[in-house]
Amino acid sequence: MISNNMKGFFYGIASSMTFGLIPLFTLPLMAEGLGFDSILFYRFFFASIALGILLITRKQSFRIERAELPILAMLGAFYSSSALFLFWGFQLLSSGIATTLHFLYPVFVTLVMVTIYKEKKSIWTASSILCAILGVGLLSIGDGSIEVNLFGVGIVAFSALSYALYIVGVNKSRIREMKGFKLTFYALGIAACIFFAMAHIKGTFQPIPSTPAFLNLIALAIIPTVLSNLALVESVKCIGSTLTAVLGASEPVTAICVGILIFNEPFTLQLAIGILLIIFAVSIIILSKRLSRWMAQFKQGVLQRSARA
Repeated sequence: MISNNMKGFFYGIASSMTFGLIPLFTLPLMAEGLGFDSILFYRFFFASIALGILLITRKQSFRIERAELPILAMLGAFYSSSALFLFWGFQLLSSGIATTLHFLYPVFVTLVMVTIYKEKKSIWTASSILCAILGVGLLSIGDGSIEVNLFGVGIVAFSALSYALYIVGVNKSRIREMKGFKLTFYALGIAACIFFAMAHIKGTFQPIPSTPAFLNLIALAIIPTVLSNLALVESVKCIGSTLTAVLGASEPVTAICVGILIFNEPFTLQLAIGILLIIFAVSIIILSKRLSRWMAQFKQGVLQRSARA
């Protein structure tokens, strides 16, 4: 019989790896000439339908309070911005670099909490931010064999910031009491409405051009959106949010592998070091509380041994 821990690790890895498959379904759609607004509308529209069906089968209520609607609209806007700028980044950077930069969002969450909500600073926070800056620097400078678009780096960094604001908004508003599936359903549904409106206002709305495009859109909505969220919820239930977040390091690794093996994207030692520094920085942020606790226990043990001596 498989233990809860084993299930949790399986779900956590499955969640991060499926999220890392976004470029696999997105880049072929872009190659067919489908614009960001249309791709994201179809992605979130199909995903919200799937989540709505899940809510019905689980017999969960769709009811929300009137006061929650503006908060949901704000969260939907943050979620939309994150997706839009990440997809824009796919046009300017390799999919692996773009996904890795998006993975900076826990660092941005920490920065927001420290600067706006005056959360206590620590040596781990400073270390993670330093590692993140070094990692982004290595990804941005390039080594001569690969030219990196600095504008693209900024665009994807903004994507990570938008997702961080979404997370902080969920945690710091009355919405935090709402069940996860319902919250995700409304966030994705509002995002779909935003992109539908944007595409029609700009006159860029496009019908699905082909059967392969339709299949890629369904896969994009189900695999790195619905399945990724479902696996994330199950992983948190089994092993907690900290270990689940650490397993999220599979996201950029998966995207890098997809980029190299399927789309023949270049890869160098300098880029590898930059990516590892960013993954390391995010891991420090996620594990900071445990690291602080271990450090305190270590100091206490040293003092006790000194007192005995």
